[in-house]
Amino acid sequence: MRQTIRLGRVAGIRIGLNGGALVIVALLAALLAFGQLPELDPGRSAVAYITAGIAAAVLFLASILAHELAHAAVAKANGVEVEAITLWLLGGVAELKTEPRSPKAELAIAVVGPLSSGVLGGVFGVAAVGLSTAGAGDLTVGVATYLAMTNVALAVFNLVPAAPLDGGRVLRAAVWRWTGDRDRASIAAARAGRIFGFILIVAGVGLALLLQAGLGSLWWVLLGWFLVQAAAAEEERARLGRKLHGVRVADVMSPRPVTADPDTPVARFIDEVAFTNRHSTYPLVDAEGRLTGLVTLNRIRAVPIEQRSVRRLADIACQPDEVPVARPEEPVTDLLPRMAGCADGRAVVVDATGRVVGLVSPSDISRLMAVSDLRGSQPYPLLGADLNAAPTTSAGRRPS
Repeated sequence: MRQTIRLGRVAGIRIGLNGGALVIVALLAALLAFGQLPELDPGRSAVAYITAGIAAAVLFLASILAHELAHAAVAKANGVEVEAITLWLLGGVAELKTEPRSPKAELAIAVVGPLSSGVLGGVFGVAAVGLSTAGAGDLTVGVATYLAMTNVALAVFNLVPAAPLDGGRVLRAAVWRWTGDRDRASIAAARAGRIFGFILIVAGVGLALLLQAGLGSLWWVLLGWFLVQAAAAEEERARLGRKLHGVRVADVMSPRPVTADPDTPVARFIDEVAFTNRHSTYPLVDAEGRLTGLVTLNRIRAVPIEQRSVRRLADIACQPDEVPVARPEEPVTDLLPRMAGCADGRAVVVDATGRVVGLVSPSDISRLMAVSDLRGSQPYPLLGADLNAAPTTSAGRRPS
């Protein structure tokens, strides 16, 4: 998930927003400001309703972030690397670089998300009671009550045993513990996710036809469609994990890639390197050979001709923290879900000292897929990401 707005880092984890998160804040604020809040406390000014709506939407987004941070904290405590947390149109995504290595760790990481949302719901509920007792206005109490209800709804919804919801992770942990087969457990949870997604789609269409629910029904259809797609992707990764059991990044990477100096002007690089090499991807390195960025022919092509003599490669490169990085000994199944975003599907391979030693490109992966059917099926861990989805009206909301 591409971050368009960076918010900073927490415990080394990149925190950011995708543009869709701003859409949710605006939509949620509008629904509250021009719908629920005026009905709850009539007679206020439009400014008061809009301010309260924005405050509620922002605090809800913060609640989603707290939910994701809880997952990340427990994941790191169990030896799972967390690369980033991104808030987007349907809530939040925690991007995991590795996966839990035991059902117990899987269960702990999954359960803490709904637990944190339930605790937040209780905190906002107590705050609502306290504010009411203290004589605060109905508008302020209403915002606190709304946040209590949505966080509790989030906790409950996430416990549905269907991937990629937290309940799906709980189901996966249980089946994994019972069968001893991580991939079989992942497939079971993914199939449950697809069934639940189709149920949401049918329910949304039914609401639209029978009750003319409008935006609410559209939200359930969108949410169901996303669940179906995400669950199908998880099932496919699980099946691929069996085929690629034991394959390391070193087995598929292109070694000794052509690197470049980040201070090289774009025009000079085109003349001296791009025209004389067949590669389409070039890691930028410092004097020690450590990664400082990544340029592709697509990024070079996007530079206007008149600017190529003055712009440096560093000016157009993907930043190091946006480039998927892997170690040669890492299972290739752990790398595949990270090969997206800024780097155009490429990943850089570094050794123990951080020096660039290889490159994994889409063509490398294509060759790997072409021969994967020749391998036997063996259980291998599946990489996944935590997902959350935001609500629409009074208390809806979703995954982790």
